[in-house]
Amino acid sequence: MALIHHPENHNIKIAGLDEAGRGCLAGPVAASAVILPPEFDHPLLNDSKQLTKKQRNELRKVIEGEAYDYSVSFVAPARIDEINILWASFEAMHLALQKLQQPPELLLIDGNRFKPYKNIPFECVVKGDGKYLNIAAASILAKTYRDEYMEKYHKEFPQYDWVNNKGYPTQKHRSAIVKYGTCQLHRQSFKLIPEEQMEIFANGK
Repeated sequence: MALIHHPENHNIKIAGLDEAGRGCLAGPVAASAVILPPEFDHPLLNDSKQLTKKQRNELRKVIEGEAYDYSVSFVAPARIDEINILWASFEAMHLALQKLQQPPELLLIDGNRFKPYKNIPFECVVKGDGKYLNIAAASILAKTYRDEYMEKYHKEFPQYDWVNNKGYPTQKHRSAIVKYGTCQLHRQSFKLIPEEQMEIFANGK
């Protein structure tokens, strides 16, 4: 199904918002806000998870070149540990909205919950990154910027294989945590190693 603009898009400035990295064991959570022109369209634009890395990077250039306005913000692991990942995701979205040069008149949020921002009307859209163009655009910016962040820090902490897993809980990532311990980019409030896996490693299996 082709993605569409929100029905009000021709009349008001609408910002799509999405986040990346909520389920990771390490690294920040990222959020993006994107205001697209009403005539914007692109045949490849879709939920970032449905695209290849090459497609996401190509679309990022298009979005940044054609959007009325866009921004990306991060909330660090220590802050995630302090306020929990849900509230950190909302905070990242609020930070992204603060960075916009053009105040939006309506917010479209990917997901089912949001913390209101400056009395701007908002709509939560479950799986919105597969329905609305501006949410899909935000998903691509949040994903590509966060991936770049984790690839950069992979050079400092290569043992965790972030260049491939981007901080998500893969077997290789968790095995490295058991072997080398954690670093400052790990979210200490998360269950980094399941109990059953700890028992396996403790028994040398």
